[in-house]
Amino acid sequence: MGKTHRKIKELFGLLFSRLVLTVALLLAQVVWLFLLISRLSDYRGIFGAGGVALSVLMCIALIRKDTTAPEFKISWVLVFMVMPLQGGLLYLMWGDKRPAIPLRRRLERAQAVLAPLRRGDPAAQAALEAANPRAAQTARYLQKYGPCPVYGGTRATYYPSGEDAFPDMLAALESAQRYIFIETFILGQGSMWEDIHEILRRKAASGLEVRVIYDDAGSLTVLPGRYWKQLEAEGIHAFAFNPFVPWLNLVMNNRDHRKIMVVDGAIAFTGGVNLADEYINRRQRFGYWKDSAVRLEGDAAWSFATMFLEFWEANRPAPLPAERFRPAPLHLAGDGMVQPYCDSPVDRECVAKNTYLDLIAQAQRSLFIATPYLILDNDTLTALELAAKRGVEVRIFTPGIPDKKLIYQLTRSYFPPLLKAGVKIYSYTPGFLHAKTWLVDDGVGVVGSVNLDYRSLYLHFECGAVLYGCAALADIRRDFEEILRDSAPVQLTDCRTGFVGGMVSALLRVLAPLC
Repeated sequence: MGKTHRKIKELFGLLFSRLVLTVALLLAQVVWLFLLISRLSDYRGIFGAGGVALSVLMCIALIRKDTTAPEFKISWVLVFMVMPLQGGLLYLMWGDKRPAIPLRRRLERAQAVLAPLRRGDPAAQAALEAANPRAAQTARYLQKYGPCPVYGGTRATYYPSGEDAFPDMLAALESAQRYIFIETFILGQGSMWEDIHEILRRKAASGLEVRVIYDDAGSLTVLPGRYWKQLEAEGIHAFAFNPFVPWLNLVMNNRDHRKIMVVDGAIAFTGGVNLADEYINRRQRFGYWKDSAVRLEGDAAWSFATMFLEFWEANRPAPLPAERFRPAPLHLAGDGMVQPYCDSPVDRECVAKNTYLDLIAQAQRSLFIATPYLILDNDTLTALELAAKRGVEVRIFTPGIPDKKLIYQLTRSYFPPLLKAGVKIYSYTPGFLHAKTWLVDDGVGVVGSVNLDYRSLYLHFECGAVLYGCAALADIRRDFEEILRDSAPVQLTDCRTGFVGGMVSALLRVLAPLC
């Protein structure tokens, strides 16, 4: 009887869970929208001319947008062609890829206050100019449009997996004397979060400033609703970014995908590791979960602190000035230069995408990329093809076991043109490759949260760290060699190259920007 009662309770818990209710409400809206569109079609004679005129205007407005990727334009033009009556209305509702105006304004005000607090290191920029003039151009771009300065005096430590990084994360949190900032896309209940949570409770109780940001949609299935209130009751300041409400609107597309952990402004972690058990392989999902992270100790850590404070100020203004959190200069003995950076859908500059394009363009001998998703716009696809055609050894590593089957098929649709151009593509056979790691000519590397897909490059808030000439680059190279040993090369014969397969791939790629 007790077992049956538990099963009934679990079933009711599932049926009335936040996820199921949200999905049900979203589906109801989809059905309502379909019925509305069908109803409008019945009155084509009355509304036809106005609807077509609206679609034409929206099409012209879309085409004249210099900051919109051609792929977005093509997808929406097809919508206008298929549904000339309803296309303009749909574009008005969901066509703008930027966040809602109130959110944009808050973030812009916060950046105006916080960005100037990032103190660069002119000596580091000068040293980079002397050591690698081409990489220094990348640094100048990020410094101007980030704005994200270059730092020396920082030690970089690379971790080839989440479970390698986790002990050092715990040790850093235990060492905190003033404050702890944590920002993550997924915060999931489990042993990883329990270990971190226990430290945060103790530190908050002892008087330290502890702040946590998690993405509400990213944590929808792994956290109770309004979990931040529980953290607040424990003295941990927290909020869920962009609370997910069951209403069809584009604002829900803008997610906080960043991974930031800062201790006292002197130690910072970033990479692909979220705070959930699969990221340290305490829970098995999709085989072995391969990730990466980097720890920065020294002056560059403060840059991540200001990024966090910008986001906090925009969403929950703090009564204390951010200058209060600035640490004394550390100037540790670093072996290269480091440049933390962030990207935002608020502005009209695709910082992460442009940085990737610049890294591809500067590669002379080798370019290694690990990415869980490979959903490319034409700019990036052409740049990768051109790099291979001019003799650069381009290796791209993708998952062998997918987390999302449709996205996996979309990723594979880009394989044929890349393979034909000479790009080498590998499938990580042990499981899911979630790392977002780049290595250019063994001299420049990137570790961060940015995927090679439309969502990361156009819709999400993202971050990462560029490493110039650091000793950690040798560790990144060794990690890529390890990945290579555990991966199977993808051949053209493994891909859809026939007429039907090609049409399926083309359809997936047309729909990709709208997903």
